[in-house]
Amino acid sequence: MFGNRPRHSESFSSRYGAGKSTRPSKRSFKEPSSNASLQRAISGRSPSSFKSHKSPPMGSSSGSTLTSAIITICVGPEQRLFAGHEDVLSRSPFFEAACRNQFYDTSSRRISLPDESPEVLSAILEYLYKGDYQPVLLHNKAKDTWELGESANGEDTVCHHAMKQPILKDTAVYCAASRYSLPELQRIALRKQGLRCNVQITTILASARWAYAHTPDDDVKLRAHYLSLIIRSRGTFKRSGTMKTEMEKGGLIFFDLFVTMCNHMDDLQTVRSPYRR
Repeated sequence: MFGNRPRHSESFSSRYGAGKSTRPSKRSFKEPSSNASLQRAISGRSPSSFKSHKSPPMGSSSGSTLTSAIITICVGPEQRLFAGHEDVLSRSPFFEAACRNQFYDTSSRRISLPDESPEVLSAILEYLYKGDYQPVLLHNKAKDTWELGESANGEDTVCHHAMKQPILKDTAVYCAASRYSLPELQRIALRKQGLRCNVQITTILASARWAYAHTPDDDVKLRAHYLSLIIRSRGTFKRSGTMKTEMEKGGLIFFDLFVTMCNHMDDLQTVRSPYRR
């Protein structure tokens, strides 16, 4: 259910957030020429210098042997069906509660999630069972940096039925992890966003709006993540017709962006002031 990446002329390398990528993922569009030397360096690295990061699989906690009841999860308007062990799903307070309230059909052991995306729930289940989701995080022991492994399907966006444009998968997973009370998954998703590169401006802005619509007002991580990205890449965004259109639509994100930009300018003023006469 992944959408095609729009071929828009506005794109840039968005290496922001928790870390910097030193291993470009395969993309359907051309990598910037400035990454050529980096790609050459990567090609000569030994796979043994990488270690896969995985949180302890939640399904293995408390001696789970995966013998509990199978719960069916009905997802999205198309009612895609997923299945999971009750003891694994119950590691999420949301799903634990769902098994006891009106979302749960006791006769068929089914939970209905009509507003969820199948791709996002698939990532949630993968995390609950394996401790990570595709593409996995890899730790470069030699450089002490985090990198993204190869994705099973090569896509970094999802098309949610509530959005017209594709949004970053990691953003959607972060918001879902907040809803399902999985803070460690939020941390993983946020780090992965910092390792994405060559993301279209339309996708960035759509994802930022999604983040603002699906995180609490006191969220200081994902929202700040996008504000910082836009400010650091302001040279690209200020020439973007998409940015102009989105600003004309308005929203809280642009007031926050204004405040953050003012704070950034104040910081620069403070740094420069000792040298002024």
